[in-house]
Amino acid sequence: MVAPEPAEQRLAANLSLLYADLPLLERPAAAAAAGFTAVELWWPWPDEPCPPRSELDALSAALTSAGTRLVGLNFYAGRLPGPDRGALSLPGREAERFRANIDVAADFAGSLGCTGLNALYGNRLPDVDPAVQDALALDNLVLAARAAHRVGADLLIETLNSAESPDYPLVTAEAAVAVVERVNAVTGLGNAKFLMDLYHLAMGGADLDAVIDRYGSVAGHVQFADWPGRGAPGTGRLDFEALVARLRKAGYGGWVALEYRP
Repeated sequence: MVAPEPAEQRLAANLSLLYADLPLLERPAAAAAAGFTAVELWWPWPDEPCPPRSELDALSAALTSAGTRLVGLNFYAGRLPGPDRGALSLPGREAERFRANIDVAADFAGSLGCTGLNALYGNRLPDVDPAVQDALALDNLVLAARAAHRVGADLLIETLNSAESPDYPLVTAEAAVAVVERVNAVTGLGNAKFLMDLYHLAMGGADLDAVIDRYGSVAGHVQFADWPGRGAPGTGRLDFEALVARLRKAGYGGWVALEYRP
């Protein structure tokens, strides 16, 4: 796979999907060989929010030696892909693991100049009041926003889609932006931003042109996979170059990360 070249591109490769068949430390070099100079990652240790320093250092060295800039990193979110959709709103052990990960992830991101830290909200639980989960989520997102601010990064809030993530509460742009606004109101930092995943929005039936026109200027990060199928640009119905051009026209100047299944 080779990086496509639309006009005004700032493209990043998602190492967790595009190169999932390779060992973690080989992925940055593979992305560089395909022409990518920027990459993003889901939290690479799904069962360990606080991995040994040696593993963090090894990943940092692999990214640096490949010449790939890390521009997006997930906080701990459980096992992805899979049934987990985040941890920060799940009372008990998972929220504790998220909090333990906050400074670890932020410090790692900051050491590499990473500009975006993605916090997946977490699924609704059938035996927990949604208001309880939302209050916990806000507390943890405030902690995450402050940690991101400390290292010069944005906190990113992402939408998923109800077909693939039926228990995830943020499945529209409006829902994610409402959380962004609540976090910013509490912290006063203004560094919580909308992560606009065009595949998930399309899967949910959103009018992508309308979403881009309304929220393009306030998005902090964009991800793309074609729809349907979550494949590479050109495998589905979405016009990748037209959408990128519309984002730029709407005022979005950040990265577009390719997060598709090869």
